[in-house]
Amino acid sequence: MSGYRLAVCAEMMFLDLPFPERVRRIACLGFEVEMWNWAGKDIDALAGTGATFSSMTGYLRGTLADPAGADELLRTAQLSLQVAERLDCPRLNVHGTGLDDQGLPVLPAAVVTPAMWLTAARTLSRLAELGERAGRVFTLENLNTAVDHPGTPFATAADTMALVEAVGSPHVRMNLDLYHAQIGEGNLIQLVERALPFVGEIQVADVPGRHEPGTGEIHYPAIAAALRRLNYSGVVGLEGWASDQPEQALDRFRHAFGTS
Repeated sequence: MSGYRLAVCAEMMFLDLPFPERVRRIACLGFEVEMWNWAGKDIDALAGTGATFSSMTGYLRGTLADPAGADELLRTAQLSLQVAERLDCPRLNVHGTGLDDQGLPVLPAAVVTPAMWLTAARTLSRLAELGERAGRVFTLENLNTAVDHPGTPFATAADTMALVEAVGSPHVRMNLDLYHAQIGEGNLIQLVERALPFVGEIQVADVPGRHEPGTGEIHYPAIAAALRRLNYSGVVGLEGWASDQPEQALDRFRHAFGTS
């Protein structure tokens, strides 16, 4: 029996339904729920679904590595914490820089300078203080720059791990996204073994296509076995599109992680 729990990103499943109905459907199928940007969503309706929310976007605007952007990130993180309190959502996700509607960085960086690293670490330390006061955890997600998010600074799992380790707070952890890591780095089981002490959550989807496990090249049952061997007790979230019917995709997700 696995010690981890499964969640599903409502932004990417049951797309024909209104968002609160997506959340309700996912929860009824026995999963926790993840969502992205909360702005423009009916938070009262989401709170009324009875769903257990696993994670949500932790900022609206801002960047990690320049002072003005950091101030804006912190300001909108405070707003996000209010929503997280309403939904009882424990984790709030951030990235190396703000992303636009196409997933592209609002402040792309061809080179990440030492000064940017220092500013990013200081910004994350400030986030950790906010998280500690609110009893929440901010997670820094790794992204791939080859396919989905070109020009994003601090994108790799190695980068996010270094920053999280430098901050040294339980209120800033990694959101280890294995879809992105497969494209950018590979060697996923060794990556999980190395990163797990810094992980707040794990996200998955298969490569190529960003669909559910079993549709691509990643052998997720082996990763599930490694997580059990390492006694991982957190959340594994499916952040991927259904290759066909959502119910079938979620059945494949359960099967890959040994919970069906």
